[in-house]
Amino acid sequence: MVFGVVLAFCAAVCMGTATVLQAMGARMTATGEPSAARLGTLVPTLRRWPFLAGVALDTLGFVAELAALRSLPLFVVEAALASSLAVTAVVAAGVLRIRLRRAEWCAVAAVCCGLALLAVAAGHEGTGEGDAGMRLVVLCLSLGLALLGWAAAARHVLRRRAAVLGAVAGLNFGLVAVAVRLLPGLDVRQLLTAPSTYAVIASGLVGYLLLIEALRSGSVTAATAAMVIGETAWPAVFGVVWLGDTTRRGLAPLAAVGFAASVAGALALARFGEAEQHAGAT
Repeated sequence: MVFGVVLAFCAAVCMGTATVLQAMGARMTATGEPSAARLGTLVPTLRRWPFLAGVALDTLGFVAELAALRSLPLFVVEAALASSLAVTAVVAAGVLRIRLRRAEWCAVAAVCCGLALLAVAAGHEGTGEGDAGMRLVVLCLSLGLALLGWAAAARHVLRRRAAVLGAVAGLNFGLVAVAVRLLPGLDVRQLLTAPSTYAVIASGLVGYLLLIEALRSGSVTAATAAMVIGETAWPAVFGVVWLGDTTRRGLAPLAAVGFAASVAGALALARFGEAEQHAGAT
């Protein structure tokens, strides 16, 4: 279990740092023109070493997340992923010269304390792996969320569009975590025939695209906060109720406090969901 905790923390560090590196790459090719006129900067951005390093770190973070999900309760891994915003905030403060307010330093401390409590209180992952019916339901849910995301993205005049798209993106990311736990094994034949494998691919891709659109649609804070809530709350409940995730005996209240502190701290740092935009504003 200790190795799983280390992997979850590594995933948070990789993903949080990747956000800043990708922002650096984008800033190197920024033109100061409206976003609609900046599509021509996409290819130069992809060639910048900070952006490429960010993509590599994102990939490593995702691999670490997958490995952690196979050995830790869902509520621990999802809280750790939400804490990547604290990593982004701290790294952005030093690299992008973004000044953190006192309240945000307190939020970073809350995230760290919450994760420490979770590491102490977390038990082993549940023994439940679901059955064929549950895996098929997860695949159907991923398709349903894809349709829901498409419908929301198509409504350009949707009120609070950024928050809605962020929430649907978060639901997709949460479904990725659940689908990974439902994988019957890591054998190639099992993976190719398991519906949950395709749920991981579909939900991961849809969630990523929806998050990008959410960040482009309006408030970064609203989009990121909605995403954090969507990807943490329901997978944690699902893991406890249906997959048998537990805490150490007598430490359930401590785990609840740690989970709440981590998510609350991440929500307070939601403006760092796109470090580049805030850096440009400053």
